Amino acid sequence: MAIRNPPSWMWAEACEMLERAQLLQRQFFRFGRASAAQPLWEPPIDILAYGNEVHVAVALPGVAADHIEVRTDSGLLIVNATRALPVTSRATAVHRLEIPYGRFERRIALPDGRYQLLEQAYTNGCLFLRLAQR
Repeated sequence: MAIRNPPSWMWAEACEMLERAQLLQRQFFRFGRASAAQPLWEPPIDILAYGNEVHVAVALPGVAADHIEVRTDSGLLIVNATRALPVTSRATAVHRLEIPYGRFERRIALPDGRYQLLEQAYTNGCLFLRLAQR
């Protein structure tokens, strides 16, 4: 049985994990054609609980605040909108598109209970939501 060099082995493991994470990200942020009703991507989120309140941060860079829809439904927080593609004509040469575009929808399961949206703010490309249990 060969003895592994721990620093080299750990570095190789970290690189493999990064490659898997990038592959998963590309799967979630696929660019393509879809019907208007079907979401193309899901934004990343943070959820923090403080007593009877839940704070949610949704990363939405480039999405206009007045185009964001937020609602609750049966224990879910649903956030959706569309991030417009910056291509304005057929003559545009796209060299790389890594930022997700198109319609998105994120369904966020909330901790057990009924919630009311207390506050909604959009700052620096992030949507901040504060909910409280009723």
